[in-house]
Amino acid sequence: MPTAARLAAAFLLAALAWILSDLIRPLMPEGTPMGRFNYVNVVIAICVGWVVVGSRAGRGFVPAINNGVTGVVVLILWGLGVHACYEMFRLAMRNRYDGPMEAITAIFLIGSEFGVMIMTYSVMVPALIGAIVVGLGTDFVAKRWR
Repeated sequence: MPTAARLAAAFLLAALAWILSDLIRPLMPEGTPMGRFNYVNVVIAICVGWVVVGSRAGRGFVPAINNGVTGVVVLILWGLGVHACYEMFRLAMRNRYDGPMEAITAIFLIGSEFGVMIMTYSVMVPALIGAIVVGLGTDFVAKRWR
């Protein structure tokens, strides 16, 4: 059921995803085609904000912070998964894998490589601050507009 908290969580997490995407771009290797990187992350953030963060809003101060952190962690994990799948598919179209199991295994390898690349202070500190803002903002909206 649509609520103001779900909508606020989707918008706040989408804004955070756009900011984090801009912070991640310079960390990727030179010549990496980024294409619609920001837009894909925003769509993922809208879905995560609506389903994960928005549905658990309005429970208090500390649960709000936990809710925001959980939402950002889920956003990062889903983002890594989606982009790793895309990269695997791109490499598979160039016949880099001998079979389907090698390609599926490569998703986890590529995702872990991307994860190591983005685990820097320049990304994680804004992600943590943004998680707190998203959680508290969503909680405020949930209590204000019932």
